[in-house]
Amino acid sequence: MHLPSSFSNHSSGPLTISQNRSDVVITHEDIDRAEDRQQVWATRARRGMVPRLRLLWLLIGPGILVMLGENDGPSMLAYAATGARFGIGFFLPFVVLTFCMACVVQEMTVRLGAATHRGHAELIFDRYGPFWGWFSVVDLAVGNFLTLITEFIAIRAGLGYFGIPAWVSVACALAVLFTALMTHRYWTWERITLAFAMLNLIFIPVALLSHPHWATIGRSLVTFRPLPGGLSQETVLLLLADIGATVTPWMLFFQQSAIADKGLTTNDIRFGRVDTVLGAALAALAALGTIVATAPLFTHGMSTANFEAAEFAQAIQPFVGHWGSALFALGMFEAGMVAAVTISTSSAYAFGEVARRPHSLNLPFTQGKSFYLVLLAEAAVAGGLVLIPGIPLVYIALVVNVIAVLAMPPALLFLYMLVNDRDIMGELVSPLWANLLALGVVLLLILAGILFGISVVAPHVLAHIGGA
Repeated sequence: MHLPSSFSNHSSGPLTISQNRSDVVITHEDIDRAEDRQQVWATRARRGMVPRLRLLWLLIGPGILVMLGENDGPSMLAYAATGARFGIGFFLPFVVLTFCMACVVQEMTVRLGAATHRGHAELIFDRYGPFWGWFSVVDLAVGNFLTLITEFIAIRAGLGYFGIPAWVSVACALAVLFTALMTHRYWTWERITLAFAMLNLIFIPVALLSHPHWATIGRSLVTFRPLPGGLSQETVLLLLADIGATVTPWMLFFQQSAIADKGLTTNDIRFGRVDTVLGAALAALAALGTIVATAPLFTHGMSTANFEAAEFAQAIQPFVGHWGSALFALGMFEAGMVAAVTISTSSAYAFGEVARRPHSLNLPFTQGKSFYLVLLAEAAVAGGLVLIPGIPLVYIALVVNVIAVLAMPPALLFLYMLVNDRDIMGELVSPLWANLLALGVVLLLILAGILFGISVVAPHVLAHIGGA
């Protein structure tokens, strides 16, 4: 009997059977994953529209989760700050472009995960050695921890709009996270988190309540209008924050590991692509909705220098009403909550892959203790730090997104090398068009990083570039 590599990585709670004098270890997670795959095989054997729709339902998940999960607290704060500062114009098509970039990047993780049945950190460790494996994990852990702090800021601020104390907000978020984990089944965890993630679309009705000018939105989406006031430090900060709201390192690790944990195969790649594009489309709608919802603040010349998450909800109340502002605050809570779940899970996946410890949401707590403890500990520490008074929410959120952009090119380099490695990808190695698109994304990220460096070191040069 031959099992894929992802089915033989763990040795906790094994059931060993003997066949032709060779032992095959089958773990608890293998059995759960096999049950899920059996449903896929049975559905694929049937013909007709209904079975195909059911097959899509069975196979989607990681792509939608990673895209809506990236519409996290700092991301929605970045979009809110963008709408309040610049209104409807240049940033609408720019945000759509960033989600197209995310599709290019995440499609590579779909192929890589389905072809190898292994997580991103594990592949780096095996292919390039322990140093680069641990380097990728430490780099991811630092970035994820900083981002988790901002997720709990969004959770605290969103629930704070309803008068809920900060410590209660953090405690409730940790309880939700723990409850989702204790299902001990990837499928159940994915569906619970996916249902919660769909609440990210709550920003769309808020945008509708602001009574936007649809003709202006339509013109903005098909034309890149000049930036109001040209390039400045603030403009560059928002540019990078909006890129970092869409393309970040944790997304690579999470989606590839989730695909391996879900058990997707090479036959499922086209569904993985649909999953990713669908997730990007939904997330883009929510992002554009947030910009549109806060655009009236720009139109009416209201200063946004000191707005925080809950204060954005309060500030737009004259334009969207009480229910609209309440939905906006609830959306901020959802954004932080879903991202806290997915980002902490990506850290636990990466740690388990490199440390060679059991790492699956199909494992009971006793068999995946290190996986669950890393996940819960990182979230708990980040949540505790958020209780420190006086944290500047919006500024920290923007800076964390900028850090994500600056950390992305090295992460993309590993992804590019792995997906072009014929020894592990075989016929699924990246075609020329995919490599050209990936190269374009890398060049845009490097250009954005250089622009940010100029804005910090020589802002007068930036002003000259903007004037030109």
